Amino acid sequence: MIILKSPEEIKKMGESNSIVAEVLTGLEKRVKPGVTTLELNEYAETITQKRGAKPAFKGYGGFPFALCASVNSEVVHGFPSDRPLEEGDIVSLDYGVCYNNYYGDSAITVAVSGISMSAARLMKVTEESLYRGIEKAREGNRLGDISFAVQSCVEEAGFSVVRDYVGHGIGKNLHEDPPVPNFGMGGRGVKLEAGMVIAIEPMVNEGSYAVKVKPDGWTVETNDGSLSAHFEHTIAITENGPVILSSRT
Repeated sequence: MIILKSPEEIKKMGESNSIVAEVLTGLEKRVKPGVTTLELNEYAETITQKRGAKPAFKGYGGFPFALCASVNSEVVHGFPSDRPLEEGDIVSLDYGVCYNNYYGDSAITVAVSGISMSAARLMKVTEESLYRGIEKAREGNRLGDISFAVQSCVEEAGFSVVRDYVGHGIGKNLHEDPPVPNFGMGGRGVKLEAGMVIAIEPMVNEGSYAVKVKPDGWTVETNDGSLSAHFEHTIAITENGPVILSSRT
């Protein structure tokens, strides 16, 4: 069941997402060679607590950390670790909070330094595909219009969209209806209405879209060892078009 949000609820979700945006902005500044993703996790949790919010992911389904940190061939749900980041790495930072009973959720992929041209292009295309999808998040469109926009952008660049994991509705629960795939046919699926709030999150692989879960039971990585990038925003669909609640600008 899709739960439409009132303007007041969307305002509250904006507050939650502004905390997420603040954390991700701080994390991006801290990514450099020698830093560990465990240190990034600690920073994220500290800022969240200072803002009177709770980390959304910690304890969710048994996930043991506040931050999802996925390095290089890791796609999503990566465990923060004490491995120092190295020059040439890319790291996906996926973060969420719960504040005043409403959730916020967003993700960025950050270059550690000195990344390859192909890695930079992968990141650029993935972020571009997110904004292509957001542009279609308009009242009267169909969910498939978002999915098709993301997929088209990615595949035209020669990359592949992960099929096994998708975006989602969000509100008083971290994951709500509808699921938001990053692939599909335009003109299909649920009709978009004002009051819908969704998290659009392209996960894009340099090689095949096939993925597998590591022995930790959480971390998803590419089957072929190719790089993966991930960007996400929480979007409110309004009568005046899409509003990015998790904007960092």
